[in-house]
Amino acid sequence: MRTGIVRTVTSAAAGAALGAGLLLGANPAGAQEWPARPITIVLPLAAGSGLDTIARLYADKLQGALGKPVVIDNRPGAALMLAAQAVAAAAPDGYTLTVATTSAMAINPVLYKQINYDPEKNFAPIALYVKSPFILAVNPDLPINNVKELIAAAKARKDPFNYSSPGAGVAQHLSIEYMKNRFDLQMTHVPYRNTPQSILDIASGHVHLGFIEAGAGLPLIKDGKLRPLAVSSATRLPVLPDVPPFAEASGAADFEAVSWHALFAPAGTPAPIVERLHKEMKTIMAQPEMREKVAQLGLIPFETPSPAELRVYLASEREKWGSLVRRIGLEGSQ
Repeated sequence: MRTGIVRTVTSAAAGAALGAGLLLGANPAGAQEWPARPITIVLPLAAGSGLDTIARLYADKLQGALGKPVVIDNRPGAALMLAAQAVAAAAPDGYTLTVATTSAMAINPVLYKQINYDPEKNFAPIALYVKSPFILAVNPDLPINNVKELIAAAKARKDPFNYSSPGAGVAQHLSIEYMKNRFDLQMTHVPYRNTPQSILDIASGHVHLGFIEAGAGLPLIKDGKLRPLAVSSATRLPVLPDVPPFAEASGAADFEAVSWHALFAPAGTPAPIVERLHKEMKTIMAQPEMREKVAQLGLIPFETPSPAELRVYLASEREKWGSLVRRIGLEGSQ
């Protein structure tokens, strides 16, 4: 576990921020100023990951805006669920937050036999600020140059194409299954134990294709060892501006298969705290320097909906991915 204060604000800045703080009835003893002490953001991935890098960037700006240190607590493990479990059980006082992804909040609740939190009832959404698209990539020896050619070839083949992913039930696997379901395709899943090998085996020709993580796949794409056909987001990926969204390339206008990063507090956190955090995150993530740094990581900056709108979006994501997990027979398989 790696825990550290991102930055210490000056006493003058802290005093100014505290002077402007909200008076909230946040404990039984009566109203108190928030924040009155450091805030911890529990992350589900290790230090150095893209999720961690972005969180440290905005944590630094959050503590400047709030006048108290913002601490990053990395708790990887349990298929991205360890952090969520910890924060679901934390006091709803605005001092413990978590970042969660599509897997923890929309896929794993159906994929796993048992989890120790309820993604709908145990969390108050604050901001969804990044979408993490995948790149549909094929081995360059295949005579396929775009999505429509891939769909046509898949329908015409006697032996199905095979595709790789880092494991059954992960977002990359389900993204291909989502494509298969939309276009009535037959393809064979080849699960791997890690992301790098699942991508390298497309480049080497052991498997035909896959939806791959941008950060891990870009070097092979630039070297001509993978051919990108589309990105799974509704918009283009800044680092691959010439590669179309799958929705555009396929004609399926509503197709989107992304992971996302969202900031949550425990359910029951006072609404003024949630609204303050939402406002600060919206301001921070709109800054050009933050958008540029997000884009450099192969991710897409996203203007967060309001907390109420975010609840609606998260419910649609749970339905979308949960129903797919059930359809392909993976419910409770983990």
